[in-house]
Amino acid sequence: MSQTKRAWKLQEFVAHGNNVNCVALSKKSGRVIVTGGEDRKVNLWIVGKPNCLMSLCGHTTPVESVRFGHEEEMVVAGSMSGALKVWDLEQAKIMRTLTGHTSSIKSLDFHPYGDYCTSGSLDCNVKLWDIRKKGCIYTYRGHKNGVNCVRFSPDGKWIASAGEDGIVKIWDITAGKILTDLTYHTGPVNIVEFHPNELLLASGSSDRTVKFWDLENFNMVSTTDGDSTPVRNILFHPEGTCLFSGTKDLLKVYSWEPSKCYDSIPVNWGEVADIAIGHNQLIGTSFSQTNVSTFVVDLKRVQPFGGIPHQEGGSNLSSKNIDEVFTDLSLSNSSVSEGLKHSRNKFITERPPTQSSRQASVPKEDVEEPTQDKEDQDNDSFEIANPEDYREIFRPKSRLSHSPTRPVEPFQPPPDDGDMEPVRQPAPTRSNRTTKSSNKLPAKPVAKPSPRAPEEDKSGISPEDFLPKGGGNEGYTGLGKMPSEAEAFTTLSSGHEAMAKVLAHRSKNLQIVRAMWTSGNTKTAVDSAISMKDPSVIVDLLNVLNLKSGLWSLDLCSCLLPQVQDLMDSKYDSYVTAACEALKIILRNFGPVIKSNLTAPPSQGVDISREERYRKCRQCYENLSIIRSKVAQRGGTPEKVGQLLREIQILMASMD
Repeated sequence: MSQTKRAWKLQEFVAHGNNVNCVALSKKSGRVIVTGGEDRKVNLWIVGKPNCLMSLCGHTTPVESVRFGHEEEMVVAGSMSGALKVWDLEQAKIMRTLTGHTSSIKSLDFHPYGDYCTSGSLDCNVKLWDIRKKGCIYTYRGHKNGVNCVRFSPDGKWIASAGEDGIVKIWDITAGKILTDLTYHTGPVNIVEFHPNELLLASGSSDRTVKFWDLENFNMVSTTDGDSTPVRNILFHPEGTCLFSGTKDLLKVYSWEPSKCYDSIPVNWGEVADIAIGHNQLIGTSFSQTNVSTFVVDLKRVQPFGGIPHQEGGSNLSSKNIDEVFTDLSLSNSSVSEGLKHSRNKFITERPPTQSSRQASVPKEDVEEPTQDKEDQDNDSFEIANPEDYREIFRPKSRLSHSPTRPVEPFQPPPDDGDMEPVRQPAPTRSNRTTKSSNKLPAKPVAKPSPRAPEEDKSGISPEDFLPKGGGNEGYTGLGKMPSEAEAFTTLSSGHEAMAKVLAHRSKNLQIVRAMWTSGNTKTAVDSAISMKDPSVIVDLLNVLNLKSGLWSLDLCSCLLPQVQDLMDSKYDSYVTAACEALKIILRNFGPVIKSNLTAPPSQGVDISREERYRKCRQCYENLSIIRSKVAQRGGTPEKVGQLLREIQILMASMD
């Protein structure tokens, strides 16, 4: 049965002592993983092995982003404070600490020639760094919200940045300016990737589509049909024949001219964090709390490389004969060939001949040169847990030429028949039990328990707590009269009916808000939701506004901030999360407006519109001040909510 598996779970291991925040795979081999966590460590692992290869320490705040160098010789990690650290894995030492961002770093990438790196941050900026001179070369400003992803082009002349504002920006490194904005996405853009050869860019978004862009004329080539969940990760095949798209529990394979889905493979990886290709296998990784999981997809059984052709809505091979299957295979292969024949220009990826020519092509920005952090010299450390594997991977040049090397074999699917299920320990057989007890005397027969009350449970939980009271069941101890089927059903359904009524009422309220919203009056819809005094409706409304940040206005801020203030006291993490996301948008987009209106000198004469604007800004400022005190009280909250609260504290500092 394992011979027909297309995807399976390879391993799951505990990666950090606290929650994992980021995971990245090496793109060259796909066999090394780097992880960053709340414990402020950067750990390296070999795919398929449960033990940590090495641990890199030195950050003083949680690690938010990690990335391997192109040759797997370096690792860069960005923290919540905005600091970057670059480690040389071959020399086992830290190379640089770079500071300059004012908020969490969300994405990193190395220049194709290795001497530069770029970073994207929640402070809305993209920075270009010189690793050798430990300084910021240039800061690219233009995004209106956090930067989710940054990538160098294969020739190293451009940077593509994907923003939470739904815009993809292309920056010219040589000229130090923006080339274009790609604006057809309707939601945050989570990931961008350049084609390995052609002047083509792909972008994946929370609007559940992948879009392809021609970089000669900066027009959109094609777009995929909407998936059921946001696109989290994309990767071009090394030969450029197709694109892999990772969404929640699903991998899809696309072509772009024409737009077509070759294949769709269910993979139970949840929200995939990174994907890489090696030895005709796609390796995917995801994380949850302290654990990291890896998954394998056999590309020899995936279209357009092999296997059964993909059919939207499922396949029914029983209705097709063998001739039709081979016809479909030939058609799909011919479409790949047509895509390869498209006459699009290619990147020139040859490395410049000298260091000076490369250095001269990068403009210097007239900004203050960042300095080494105070913490670095004392706290940076490099702990190698597995020296043998470390030398095998990161110091292969130190071996003699005739030294044998370990063969790298593809990962094999598990022998069990379950789909993506971990192997369970088999129950002992009769023969095993006999063997284990063969040297012992025959056991005495076990006496049946007498009909008496069971021993007291030290946990303080009694079975009576879960049984209906009355109906002849008083004093039930587990051996008396059992509740009837009707009584058990009544007990179970009582809570269900109450929840059904709550959800029905909530649905009715949302329909009312939706009717007003679709009529074009957003403010009226918001006022209606507030008047319902239902926190769940406010949360649903905030989630919509958070996805469409352009709908926010100063008027909506003054209306919704009191509701956000109440949600900050909620015991439900989902309510607090929605409130925090709304606060981030308000502080980024309207914080400067509120501050400038409150500090502006009074106008001469009567200006009704200015007075009204001042009143709304004053109201927003008072609510934000109250919220700020609540955020400070909850500063030690762990996990995602704690991270959001720390980001809000940083943004609130700009209001001083």
